[in-house]
Amino acid sequence: MNNIVKLIWLIPFLPLIGFLINGVGRKLLSKTFSGIIGSAVVLGSFIISLLVFLQIKSGNVFNIHYFNFISIDSLKISFDYKIDQLTSLFLLIITGVGFLIHVYSTSYMHEEDDKDFAKYFSYLNLFVFSMLLLVMGGNYLIMFIGWEGVGLCSYLLIGYWYKNNNYTDAAKKAFIMNRIGDLGFLLALFWLIAKVDTVDYDQVFSAASLAKLTPVDISGITLLLFVGATGKSAQIPLYTWLPDAMAGPTPVSALIHAATMVTAGIYMIARSNALFSLAHNTQLVITIVGLATALLAASIAIKQHDIKKVLAYSTVSQLGFMFIALGTGNYVAAVFHVITHAFFKALMFLGSGSVIHAMGGEQDIRKMGGLHKHMKITSITFLIGCIAIAGIPGFSGFFSKDEILAGAYSHGVVFYAVALFAALLTAFYMFRLYIVTFTGKFRGTHEPEHHLHESPSAMTIPLIILAVLSIVGGYIGVPEALGGHHQLSAFLSPVVKSSVHHLTHDTEYMLMGLSTALVLIAIFFAWTRFKKYQPEGESKGFAKLLENKWYVDELYDFVIVKPIKSIAGFSNRIIEAKGIDGLVNGVGKAVNYSGRQLRWLQSGQVGAYVLLMVIGILLLFILKLFF
Repeated sequence: MNNIVKLIWLIPFLPLIGFLINGVGRKLLSKTFSGIIGSAVVLGSFIISLLVFLQIKSGNVFNIHYFNFISIDSLKISFDYKIDQLTSLFLLIITGVGFLIHVYSTSYMHEEDDKDFAKYFSYLNLFVFSMLLLVMGGNYLIMFIGWEGVGLCSYLLIGYWYKNNNYTDAAKKAFIMNRIGDLGFLLALFWLIAKVDTVDYDQVFSAASLAKLTPVDISGITLLLFVGATGKSAQIPLYTWLPDAMAGPTPVSALIHAATMVTAGIYMIARSNALFSLAHNTQLVITIVGLATALLAASIAIKQHDIKKVLAYSTVSQLGFMFIALGTGNYVAAVFHVITHAFFKALMFLGSGSVIHAMGGEQDIRKMGGLHKHMKITSITFLIGCIAIAGIPGFSGFFSKDEILAGAYSHGVVFYAVALFAALLTAFYMFRLYIVTFTGKFRGTHEPEHHLHESPSAMTIPLIILAVLSIVGGYIGVPEALGGHHQLSAFLSPVVKSSVHHLTHDTEYMLMGLSTALVLIAIFFAWTRFKKYQPEGESKGFAKLLENKWYVDELYDFVIVKPIKSIAGFSNRIIEAKGIDGLVNGVGKAVNYSGRQLRWLQSGQVGAYVLLMVIGILLLFILKLFF
């Protein structure tokens, strides 16, 4: 065990080394060497994470102190790592899925110049380092450092093709909207420090610290933490950055916006479950926001035509499901869905990248069709991802989504009905995406059809591995109603305390049967609707509303952006130019004018001086005699 402790610091350090090597040597390294370095360091982190997981599974947890980070009066914050059951799972997701995406990227990004290729991998490595720091930190401050790091890397990777102004705008949008959420996180940290004088997990969650917090304190702190989570995990109202983030390379979408960064908010709330379980009002807010997000994003995905935009709104919707679980106190279900979602959503993003690669950069599904016969591996693995996310029994998504739906049912039929409807929309739009893209006849031009081909093995092997995980990944959480023991719940029990009401087996069977039947009907409806798909004319009515994403971006532009620009323009024209500049320039003009007038007193004419002297004497006599 001591040897494992000595290796733990290498888990985040190896990707940091990869970042430095590729970043500093980007003008010297070949693409082959950059790809090997970038992938190998993440593989090394995965191997060590696997060894750590085996130790954790044996009952060992690690609280490792390195040095005192901040020491001000009574406030002591250390640079510590806390490696427990929850951390070990996220380490495996980040490094395991991250490694597959790095390998995929070596082929997907092969057309980049050597310098840009190395820069890309340095950014990926820095992101992995930041995410590892976020989940390994032993206190909220270390988490916040990683939290800000992934925000920075998201900005760099979304705007990777920086010569395109639309892409840089998307990067700035992501960065700014994340900063809004981060302010809430930061205020929560200040509130904690003011009340309990610490941000260390073990101390904050202790009975002594919780006793110092009033119900108002707990509600305020948890709501502010939730604001932070809405930014990173793309919930209403801070979700609009994530669909625009599809501007980045497709592997970036898979890594940051499917498997890791967007789950940071779920990790933070799951880690803070001792606080959130005491804040019932906050939990209700989380549930309502999660339901609204899941439903809104699913409805938008129905009418999107960009293959990556459909997956982006799907991600927002699935994150909504995770927040439903968190809000209903079912923290294990939220973590469970993080795991399964990492597999099938990374699979589908990489699958979409394979399609885009074959289509020469085309992303509009209306110009695709019939790709199955040209790309069988991509098609079959993508189909597996669709089945998993739809929640078909036997696949990973069924187990995690069913648990979320059961938790919602235990808190109210209305919650369950809304969540179930969102799940049915998920099945419909995902199979719409698959059917329109891979079945029927090719609808594009002759040129891309002539070049259609399966992607190279560096891209298809990660797809196959993720497809297998999308099938078997759910068996770590088989419920007792199906003869299992929910190994994940047992594993997380020392850290995550779920407060969900348990249902009878008969009720669970009824809920499983109902959701499965309705999902199959939704899939059948999608098949009959799109099996002979032809591009439609301009959308009208409600369809146009969905196609334009409920005009939320336009609403934000009208309510927030335009007023701010108007205020800024008024400030520039009136307050700045005529007020501040007018005052400063006015002082200069007044001095200048006074100088010009006073200089006439110094005319150089002696007679004028004598006259002024006489007048001055007369004035003095008058003042003396009469006043």
